[in-house]
Amino acid sequence: MKRTLLGAALAAALLAAGTPAAPASATGPAPAGPALADSWQPPLRTQGRYVVDANGDRFKLKSANWHGAQGSWTGSGDRADPANHNAGEKSDQMPLGLDRAPVATILADFHALGINSVRLPFSNEMLHDQRPVPDAAVAANPQLRGKTPLQVFDAVIAATTAEGFAVVLNNHTNTSRWCCGLDGNERWNTSQTTAQWEDDWLFMAGRYRDNERVVGADLYNEVRRTITDDANWGWGDSHDWWTATQRLGDRILTEANPDLLVIVEGINWQGVPTDITPHWRPTLEPARTLSHTLVASDKLVYSAHFYGYTGPNHTGATGTGETHDWRYQELSRDELFATLRRQAFFVAADTGEHYTAPVWISEFGIGADETNPQARAWFGNFVDYLVANDTDFAYWPLVGFTGHGRWKLLDYDAEGRRSGILDGDDWRAADWRRLVTAPALTGPVPATETWDMLNLDHADAVQSLRTRARGDWDPGARKGVCPDGQRLVGLAHRDGRGLCTDAGAPRLADPAGGSTVVTDERYVKEGDWAGGYTKLQCSRDRFMTGYSVRGQAVSAVLCAAASRALPVTGRTVWFDRGDNRPAGSPGGEFAQGDYKGQCATGEYAAGIAFTGAWAKGKTPDALLCRAL
Repeated sequence: MKRTLLGAALAAALLAAGTPAAPASATGPAPAGPALADSWQPPLRTQGRYVVDANGDRFKLKSANWHGAQGSWTGSGDRADPANHNAGEKSDQMPLGLDRAPVATILADFHALGINSVRLPFSNEMLHDQRPVPDAAVAANPQLRGKTPLQVFDAVIAATTAEGFAVVLNNHTNTSRWCCGLDGNERWNTSQTTAQWEDDWLFMAGRYRDNERVVGADLYNEVRRTITDDANWGWGDSHDWWTATQRLGDRILTEANPDLLVIVEGINWQGVPTDITPHWRPTLEPARTLSHTLVASDKLVYSAHFYGYTGPNHTGATGTGETHDWRYQELSRDELFATLRRQAFFVAADTGEHYTAPVWISEFGIGADETNPQARAWFGNFVDYLVANDTDFAYWPLVGFTGHGRWKLLDYDAEGRRSGILDGDDWRAADWRRLVTAPALTGPVPATETWDMLNLDHADAVQSLRTRARGDWDPGARKGVCPDGQRLVGLAHRDGRGLCTDAGAPRLADPAGGSTVVTDERYVKEGDWAGGYTKLQCSRDRFMTGYSVRGQAVSAVLCAAASRALPVTGRTVWFDRGDNRPAGSPGGEFAQGDYKGQCATGEYAAGIAFTGAWAKGKTPDALLCRAL
């Protein structure tokens, strides 16, 4: 593992600061320290529905949330009074527990839990706070005295990754205030600008670039409605979560750290929660028809949160804001499973779709003091579903204070003594052990076909790094280009949507061959495949990787050189009056509401046909599909 000298020094200092106590019990075999580090090789990427390491071996995110650096103040009263912090647990913008136990002890207890990774929330406010943390807040880790919250965050990351854990950074809140209600942290840009949010993420991604065990950027937590408006998925405005994450994900990978996983959570809530107004929890359902395509298409992970007291149309509130909708814990087992699949798990379950990706359930949990039979049954059922689907997960939360709530996996009292799920008669223990020791896919993950969509609804979708490097190839037009290694196979009649794949020809492009912009019919030499229509066609041994439009009208096509000779036999696929797609519609619905044309998996697209005849508007009408 690469690590900065500063990071190595911080890790050594923290891990030497205390001797870990032996856990009273363990969940089963769990690699610790060097064994965990040796069990996986960073950086991580995705292969179909799985996260894999640098060797191509499955790396299942078996995680928990070490919260605190995102803030714990409830929003009213004196910040210095612990009573005004969630559950009385005053975090001082640091991972919780550093006042009670040496970090080496805490990390040893993490190993005993059987986890291999940590979701580490932070707030944007914390990043900019230059005040040193109170001495009392790091009483068990005196080497951290005088440091700012961000410097403490640095030290915790260095120590955690030195123990072999993967760390996922999570931008939890704008301000250091407890989440998640009407608290000024509803969107990534509620209490700050989108530009500031992006700048902070580029700063964080670059800050830990040399520590390869910092593996992911979880872009924002539980995007939800403010009092007056909703976040949306694809509208192109300042509240568009899809656009914001698409842009930032590409910026992180191209400007700050190409090795990070980009983790996008679905929308947590839309609408006003009353019995007479529309309201729901979209989660990841919008990705079915509008997914992300990053410049590195093997870096995308989707995430979702589930708690039993909330529901697909229930905020989780009691009293004000409560509706008569079902909570998840009130659904039957079969209803729960069907709902989970519809809302989030379909992303990983449906293979061969443009939205296929790993799904990480980055928050779920329940209290050790929960007595409601429905809630307890929900937790067992939910764990069953995670196990059956071999799903990546992160429990909320990891660390807490003894006597201050019972949701945590690990509690520490004022003297640093541990209690929690590892000790005593915690009813959750059996489900937890079952989850972390469940059979799972291990070893090499076979290569899978990749499908990605291009969305030109509001802006360019140039997802090829090679094409980006060459500059603007059609100024003034909206352009779509497939990620490097893929070819264009599908196109919508209107609105500029496209479909890309590497299916049937994973290494078709010649890396040294360059690309050609085609704006006329000079390469139409093997016959008129769309009589009476204008045809933009690639030359021999080139295939379409991109296209451009002005308004709705075709402007140009982009053709890449193939690594081998390509056949010229083919067919015309018309889609001006209806869909014309292969059986089963491989790749999924990439242009809902529009006619679509698509070449077969064993074909490549060599050209587009259109006409300026009355009422036609030069929109794409046909594709030239040729055998590979």
